[in-house]
Amino acid sequence: MADLQVQAQSDALAAATLLAIDPVGLGGVVLRAPHGADREAWLTFLRDVLPAGTPQRRLPLNVADAALLGGLDFAATLQAGRPVMQQGLLAQADGGVVTLAMAERITPGVAARLAAVLDSGEVRLERDGLGQRLPARVGLIALDEGLDDDEQLPVALRERLAFRLEADALRGLCELALTPETVAAARLRLPRVQVDAPYLEALCAAALALGVDSMRAPLQALRVARAAAALDGREAVTEEDAALAARLVLAHRATRLPQPETDDAQQAAPEEPPPPPPPSDREGEAPDDRDDAAAAQELAERVVEATQAAIPPGLLALIAMGERTRSRTQAGGRSGALQKGLIRGRPVGARRGEPRGGARLNVLETLRAAAPWQGLRARQAMGEAKARRIHVRREDFHVTRFKQNTSTTAIFVVDASGSSALHRLAEAKGAVELLLVDCYVRRDRVAVIAFRGPHAELLLPPTRSLARAKRSLAGLPGGGGTPLAAALDAARSLVESVRRTGDTPMVVMLTDGRANIARDGTPGRERATQDALAAAATLRACGASALLLDTSPQPQAGAQALAQCMGATYLPLPHADARAMSQAVRLATGRT
Repeated sequence: MADLQVQAQSDALAAATLLAIDPVGLGGVVLRAPHGADREAWLTFLRDVLPAGTPQRRLPLNVADAALLGGLDFAATLQAGRPVMQQGLLAQADGGVVTLAMAERITPGVAARLAAVLDSGEVRLERDGLGQRLPARVGLIALDEGLDDDEQLPVALRERLAFRLEADALRGLCELALTPETVAAARLRLPRVQVDAPYLEALCAAALALGVDSMRAPLQALRVARAAAALDGREAVTEEDAALAARLVLAHRATRLPQPETDDAQQAAPEEPPPPPPPSDREGEAPDDRDDAAAAQELAERVVEATQAAIPPGLLALIAMGERTRSRTQAGGRSGALQKGLIRGRPVGARRGEPRGGARLNVLETLRAAAPWQGLRARQAMGEAKARRIHVRREDFHVTRFKQNTSTTAIFVVDASGSSALHRLAEAKGAVELLLVDCYVRRDRVAVIAFRGPHAELLLPPTRSLARAKRSLAGLPGGGGTPLAAALDAARSLVESVRRTGDTPMVVMLTDGRANIARDGTPGRERATQDALAAAATLRACGASALLLDTSPQPQAGAQALAQCMGATYLPLPHADARAMSQAVRLATGRT
């Protein structure tokens, strides 16, 4: 275990050094670690090895387009009486690196603009009556402080950054005897580094074996191998360079383990050896293509082995436990759904509009829109209006846009009927209590609906009180019929009520799916099942995220049909205890 930690620390320092050599070609690094001494130590090391004079800029979270890309300098424009342009942060950092703070929270628009600049190496400015192209060849350091999988850098940017470093790799970094002059010399040597075809084929084979579907990844690995060779003072890539590149670029992108050759393939080989090839007509003839192919295959296998050893612990385990299931679910994130507005939330830019109905005037953008027209308006103005220094009209008004995350309300619908009580009502209660604790930590609201006998009952209205939720479950008796239709109707009514308050509802239903009480309270399995399916379809039309947990000892076809009508994720959990059920719910709703 200690050897793995030492290797991870060495790779973290190597990533910083290689990024300093070729920041533009490698795109950058995702630094997924909280703010602290370890992260600052890595950033300090990178700043120390960058050659003198390398531009370095820091991008704030809510950076505006004018600051990011450039635009009209309205102060200079007002003074000069003509459009004057100011450079953005990306153009100012041409040839250097930019650091993006709180990268997991950037908007898709900013991510798209950064991705376009990383691809083209220039800023294309078409705004405020200006049209220019400015060089912006930069490397990006994305500081990702997300707490879980719901908070991550957008995929469009992650794919363009060669490296990804986790917090564990930054702990206890040691000093490395490296000077900026060494990096500067490696930069000069980099264009002369050559790569033989077998190494390129080995990197592509490693990406294929690990399930890396991005075409950028092998190209980034190739650039890393060339930078590693340049750092060592060589002009040709070796196997060690290719192995290092595969570890740094491909390991964190792996989606599967390399598949070994099966016994069937070995048995399919011919029992008798093939006849020897005919002797060569000339002495000194080059080896045949089969020897070259075998050598290339062995090289690719060694590169794959080196990469497999560097795969982050738990990455493949998460995939096996249901990463794809989590991505398919409709459940919201830990903070609920996003809502845009003009009154409250986090500022996300501005748009044209008048400050009415609580909207706030964005003075800066308003002046920016009015600045190009000052000369014309001053000439058109008459009398006292001509004496005004700034002419602002209604069409110049801009209002600030806001975005906020609504809180989530988890609605637990618990089957307390006789069949469920016979099976595992106690385990279901335990699972709900564990999930209630999880919701309390995340400051989500919870509600509990129980159904048994002729009707469903709202035991607990939406609340953040953990004690109230536990008391409502503790006194829940078991027994009686299964009024599934009534439970689904009650859940739908509560979903609509939660939506009216602005929260994001999420329905978690624990049942065996055996309905035997119809909507009107009369017994009868056939009619009760039809009413339950109809109520499930009505709940689905509300668009709420839903999860159905089959609590019966064996998966039930009725529960599967009910989940399909609800549009819910179906999880059969035979012989599972309360903790296993709780973990399954977290996994399916993306809350691990």
